[in-house]
This record gives sequence, C-alpha cells and structure tokens, in this order.
Amino acid sequence: MPRTPLVEPGPPLTSAQVSRYSRHLLVPGMGMEAQRRLLNARVAVVGAGGLGSPIVSYLAAAGTGHLTIIDDDVIDATNLQRQVVHRHDDVGRRKADSAAEHVRGLNPDVSVEVRATRLTPGNARELLDGHDLVLDGADNFPTRYAVSDACAALGIPVVWAAVLRFDAQISTFVPGAGEGVTLRDLFPVPPRPEDVPSCSEAGVLGALVGQVGSIMAGEAVKLLCGFGEPLVGRVLLVDALSQRVREIPLRPAGAIVQPPAHEPVRELVPLVEVSAREVAEELDRPGPPVLLDVREPAEHALGIVPGAMTVPVGEVLTWDELIGQVPEGPVVVYCKTGPRARRAAAHLVRIGHPDVRVMTGGMLAWVEHVDPSLPSY
Repeated sequence: MPRTPLVEPGPPLTSAQVSRYSRHLLVPGMGMEAQRRLLNARVAVVGAGGLGSPIVSYLAAAGTGHLTIIDDDVIDATNLQRQVVHRHDDVGRRKADSAAEHVRGLNPDVSVEVRATRLTPGNARELLDGHDLVLDGADNFPTRYAVSDACAALGIPVVWAAVLRFDAQISTFVPGAGEGVTLRDLFPVPPRPEDVPSCSEAGVLGALVGQVGSIMAGEAVKLLCGFGEPLVGRVLLVDALSQRVREIPLRPAGAIVQPPAHEPVRELVPLVEVSAREVAEELDRPGPPVLLDVREPAEHALGIVPGAMTVPVGEVLTWDELIGQVPEGPVVVYCKTGPRARRAAAHLVRIGHPDVRVMTGGMLAWVEHVDPSLPSY
C-alpha cells in the first residue's frame, strides 16, 4: 500500500541530473517526482562505521540532498575490514570527516554536515531536529535508545539495524498513532552492557554489514519518496551463515516500560584488578597465578598469555561449583579488554573462589605492554 512521502518535491531536475539519475527515473514508483523528493530530503546518519559506510554511499549516490553524519569515533585499522568508506591512509582520522569526504567526492548534488560528537540523551534532539529521516547505524544500545527516544519525541521516522557475527535485525520505526513503534517496543528494557558483546569482542562478517546497510538505504529511499512497503511493524532477521531471512511482527507495546521498582538488583561483586606488567612479573616468580582466558576460540588462535587456561566466558558462567574446574590458588582472569573477564571473575567469586583478580585492559594491554609481537585486534 502506498505511503505518504516524507518529503515534498524540490525544484525541477536539470538536464545533468536527469542523466545522472536516469536509472532511478526508469524504476516504477520513482520517476522525476520521486527523484526531486530525494534531492529535497534532509537525512541524519548516526554512525559512520560498518552500517554507516554503505548507508552514506548509497544515499549520496541516490541524490539525497543533505546528509548529516554524526560520529565521534576515529578510524582504527580493525575498522577497515568492513567500514569501506575509509581507506588505509585514513587511520587516525575522524570517521565523520572521512565519510563526509567520501560523500563530497561521490556526488556534488549532496550537501553534507559533520557532527563529530557522541549522541546522548542530552543532545539527541538538538542533533536530529530538522531532519526528515534518521538512519541509526550505532553500535551500542545507549546510543540506539537515545536516537529512538529523541525521534519519537520529534516525530521523525527511524531506520534501525543491529549486526553481530552472522546475524542482523532491521526495522523501521515510524512514530504516530496506531502503527507507531519504537525501539522500546522491540526491546522494552536496555540489556546490561556485559550481556551484549560488541563487534570487537564477538566479531562480525564484513560483507553482512554491507548487505544490511544497503537494505537500510533502500528503506530510506522508499520512505522519503513514498513508494513500496517499508519495514514498518516488521523486523527482518538475516542469517548470513545460512543466507536465510525471515521476519517477525512488531506492534506497539504502549508506554515506555521501566524495570519494576521491586525488581531485585544483582549483587555487585568487588573485584581486584592487576596490570599486564604485574601479571608478567608474577609469572616469573615461584607459585605463579592460574591464568584464565575467557575469550572465544577464534580469539585464542590470535595468541594467549603463556600457560593460560582457555575457557570461553559462556562456559565459565555454567560452572556451579569449582571442584575440578579451576586449580587451587590465585586466579587472574582476562579477555580482550575487560568486560567478559569481570563477569567471569564475579561468577567465580560467587561460587566460592577466594582469590580472583582481573587483568586490567585484557589481552590488548598484554600486547601493548608485555608482548608486542602478538597482533592487536
């Protein structure tokens, strides 16, 4: 069923624009008027990374009149496996600047604004106000909720997606009576950070973010121009490992859900931390600690601290008692940077181990301060 376009048509196309966008003009549902809507659109893209790369590329190529790119991060070598608007020589630059440069080089019809700042609940409305549509390519739940809540208040539709390893979820949230849905209808309560691994911890198939970002850009074009059937009231689930897709319905859940006041709070376990250098020194002394590496097997293949036990955090959390699991004596737990190690260490303390510490900074700290021959990832 046709939807109301988000944008009014802009000025008539020039002859150069007719030539440039001719393959769009031939598509049923597009034509001259739809292309004029695109050129008159103002779109904000949150995140200039894995999802943001195909989003800004295809929206710029399509002739989206104005793009605001919001990202406060800088380019790291590990980003280049999937964040394809950035080049090797861009390492160390701000992602938003690199992405904006890519857009300007791709299409002079598109104006681009850089907002090199972290989007938060405090600034989200100011950053997003005045746009016709927002595409959320953020990589963390606090930013996603800030985007969703601000757009719900401002009445701006959001195209949203999340990607991890081989799996992705994509949906379109359109505020308003009746069909209006937001991220909080899908995930009423934000998960705890330690329960949601990041791409830096769990990995992601590079080509999958390209696939998903392209779907998001297609959703944007349909919404801006008013044709087709966007992913409103539906969540598209993509399994790249089997290359299967399916969808689940999404309906408004009513008011924003907050955790009940009586909900029990999980007891916090105080943990002692020790630096990578201190761990290295202890390993050279008699009676060294037991090292427990709680990363995933693929990470273990990149290198471990000599002598460490390798048990993924998920398996550690299934231990109900210590008999036969961890040798007696002090234990130092580590992961890539720290969150998984703290979770595993807290569990060991809860089930009765008397001496558990966490290696601050994890394997990356070991590589930086002790053994730079190992890869930093």
